Amino acid sequence: MHVNTKGRRATAVTAVMAAGTLALGGCGADKSSGPAGSGASRSGTSGTTSAKVNADPSITAVIRGLEDPFLQMMKQGVDDQARVAGVPVTVRAAESAAGAKGRAAKPNGLAERSSSCFVVNPTSGTELIQDLAKISASGRTIVNIDSPVDVVMAGAAKVKLATYIGTDNAEAGRTAGQRMAELLPSGGDVAVIAGDAGDVTSDARIEGFRQGIGTGLKVVQTVGAKWKRQTALTAATDAMRAHPNLVGFFVVNDDMGLGVARAVANAGKTGRVKVISVDGAKDALKAVKEGSLDGTVAQYPYVMGLMGVEACQADAKGKMLPFEVRAPIRMVTKENAGKALASMPKPFDAYEDPFRDLAK
Repeated sequence: MHVNTKGRRATAVTAVMAAGTLALGGCGADKSSGPAGSGASRSGTSGTTSAKVNADPSITAVIRGLEDPFLQMMKQGVDDQARVAGVPVTVRAAESAAGAKGRAAKPNGLAERSSSCFVVNPTSGTELIQDLAKISASGRTIVNIDSPVDVVMAGAAKVKLATYIGTDNAEAGRTAGQRMAELLPSGGDVAVIAGDAGDVTSDARIEGFRQGIGTGLKVVQTVGAKWKRQTALTAATDAMRAHPNLVGFFVVNDDMGLGVARAVANAGKTGRVKVISVDGAKDALKAVKEGSLDGTVAQYPYVMGLMGVEACQADAKGKMLPFEVRAPIRMVTKENAGKALASMPKPFDAYEDPFRDLAK
């Protein structure tokens, strides 16, 4: 999940499968997601979601807002797959996720819609629970993408989730850490620019980064910048003053990463102090291509939306769905930034899609 310039964007951490239970990881837009085994389950342990088989599903997709390019790309993925497959899809979304929280991502009468499958990307993990409980009780299918439904509340409400599709934030952090270690083989001190204190997306990316850098690099400071570019610029400026020997910054999202890159440029250290962030936003890809940003770990909301529709197609055919699917991530460097820009909103190379064949 994504955090835009107006606030948090979250990315879902890996869902955990335990004893036939689908447990969903937390994300920056929902800090209350429950632990593995907390009760949000799918119907059956083998993966089938419904005894009823429909050749042509009707789908409602709930997207938490459309002001953010990340969410616009998610909707594009939904729309493109629906058009290719010839299946009817209605998208319910707000113009602004931040301004209409509780109204936008929880449209009135959601459970009363006649759709056979619902692809949901909620603003928080709890706001759709009542509607999802009614949908689940009626035997219809729920596919959760990007921002995870709270598993504790879902379990208590007997919500059955067919599958979860989202970014593995820890893996994104590890990928960034490994790249930082490659760029700085002599080691040295690095700083981390986090989001909000206690944000699960930020924490997962940072933990992954620490794992990825190995022993050659040392994290000497971690500071939160509230997901804001200007705040990150100030934080990075202060960090370089406090630690004049810094050789790199890991930044948990691109908007802040661009602020850090500006701080590094202001200090005359572009190229000497490496900056790697996460998201793959267009402006960040351009900055990588130009050399002001040393890399970004791209995630692909377009693929999440596309896979969500494919999952509904597969379910309608009576296919067994995987419990959890990791959406692709790619390390974008100066060498491949041009390809990444040209292929947006899709990945610039092949990626695993377990729903593709199931949907046929």
